[in-house]
Amino acid sequence: MIFEHMDRIVFAGDSVTSMESDQPVGEGLFDSLGKGYVRIIENMLSAYYPELFLRITNSGTGGNTSTDLLARFDRDVVDLNPDWVSICIGINDVWRQFDLPAFPDTHVLPDEYEKNVEEMILKVKNKVKGIFILSPYIIEPNNDDMMRSKMNEYVAICKRLSEKHECIFVDFQEMYSDYCKIRHSSSIAWDRIHPNQIGATLMARAFLEKCGFDYLHNTIV
Repeated sequence: MIFEHMDRIVFAGDSVTSMESDQPVGEGLFDSLGKGYVRIIENMLSAYYPELFLRITNSGTGGNTSTDLLARFDRDVVDLNPDWVSICIGINDVWRQFDLPAFPDTHVLPDEYEKNVEEMILKVKNKVKGIFILSPYIIEPNNDDMMRSKMNEYVAICKRLSEKHECIFVDFQEMYSDYCKIRHSSSIAWDRIHPNQIGATLMARAFLEKCGFDYLHNTIV
């Protein structure tokens, strides 16, 4: 397990990170962490590693592009003094190009996206124990789908930046594509973006696989 007692992990992103979390930052009791993968990650860590007191913070905001997240990154991530930072952004950067094609001011093209994500990485790189880059995705296995094809460009940027800056890369796009070889995307999300609890669990599992999470670990006798 890479996390240590009293570590603070801040999850930054858009609506798939927020999933109804408190705004602008959710943490603590009740439903403050939202109902998505961040909530399940805290559930799993608390259940399997009760000896580790971890502060989990949800800094996701619905509708955010990478430009929006960068604009609030200091306030909602850097100033919280995290030990670990997770960045999951890019879905809206791509989506707006398809659902609002006549609104180019809402579009974040690949070059700008790469610049935004790299700037976020550099803001925390020398201040934290580690950075997670969680890829954007569309729950669509067909690579010929227009939005899936464009999303692949953004996923590749995340992978490239992760390698460049030695971040931990979690490929949600690949994970969902593998799952959809067996089950249709409608079993997870009708809009192919916002996951139900099955999808959130898949995302949490993909994240925890990169953390040395041990399902056999249990300190309770």
